[in-house]
Amino acid sequence: MSKKALVAMSGGVDSSVAAYLTKEMGYSPIGVTMKLFDNEDIGLVREKTCCSLEDIEDARSVAYKLDVPYYVFNFKANFKENVIDRFIEAYKTGATPNPCIDCNRCLKFEKLMQRASELDCDYVVTGHYGIIFYDEASKRYILKKSVDSSKDQSYVLYSLTQQQLSKTLLPLGSMTKDETRKIAEEMGFVNSKKKDSQDICFVPDGDYAKFIEEYSNTKFPCGDFVDTNGNVLGRHKGIIRYTIGQRKGLGLALPRPMYVKEKNVEENKVVLCDNEELFSKELYAKDINLITCDKIERPVRLKAKVRYKQEEQWAIAEQVDNDRLHIVFEQPQRAISKGQAVVLYDGDIVVGGGTIE
Repeated sequence: MSKKALVAMSGGVDSSVAAYLTKEMGYSPIGVTMKLFDNEDIGLVREKTCCSLEDIEDARSVAYKLDVPYYVFNFKANFKENVIDRFIEAYKTGATPNPCIDCNRCLKFEKLMQRASELDCDYVVTGHYGIIFYDEASKRYILKKSVDSSKDQSYVLYSLTQQQLSKTLLPLGSMTKDETRKIAEEMGFVNSKKKDSQDICFVPDGDYAKFIEEYSNTKFPCGDFVDTNGNVLGRHKGIIRYTIGQRKGLGLALPRPMYVKEKNVEENKVVLCDNEELFSKELYAKDINLITCDKIERPVRLKAKVRYKQEEQWAIAEQVDNDRLHIVFEQPQRAISKGQAVVLYDGDIVVGGGTIE
């Protein structure tokens, strides 16, 4: 009897092809879409976003073509608590959140894995570009970068535990995006030419500040732009409207380019600086998850990245207690942001990561 696999189907081309490949590999797939929010909840009447009615119908169409069961699971309460509320709270406290990592950690690989167990499924399948394998030498499951470096998503998967890695299949890890689309076209999937979503799914227009104010029914007051010496440079329009490293959209006429260095929530001030002042060599990270080992026993030279699209950079990583890393880069890094993830790599292998303090 073939093993059962619960396939997370967003309605996009990647998860659709993952479902097809799961069946081709001899598993018995069950397609599921996680209903994470209603469009009305995020201020939209009708919009092409992840989890919209259109996406559900696209996923259902693919499941029907593949002749596999298909269900929609309501995870709206979990998504609100673990993703949207965390997103808003991070901005309120001056951090820059990564909701996709929270969604993976709390929804796809926690709640969905629980549901898979209830349905006697052996695996959860997603359309992420990454590779999981079992290493006999270390007796551990390992996460590796995907073959297609332009689509690699290992950065947002660093929080997977050993138990979750052992129960996860990533069929697209050894493929390029072009190969994925070609399969979708050959299969006649309705979404074969569907564009990849670029924005956070619950903020499809990219206006984070507007979403936060409307969703939380809170207005964030204006305050001062100041330089690093405390000199007032002008007025900002609410502290949630700015991110570390930002230059454009400040609404100031300054004699030279200046960038957001810090957000002082207590005093409601946005600190601006020259570009060279954005660079720093070290950081601390909390809420860590390690994949290749239980603990980093001694300082080790690895590569690290502090944002999704960044190239990894050489650094010395040291675990300073059970849930904290200290990372010192060999070269200063620009705009390291509290709330983002730092992920450690040994070549193509993900060592682990955490949330930047």
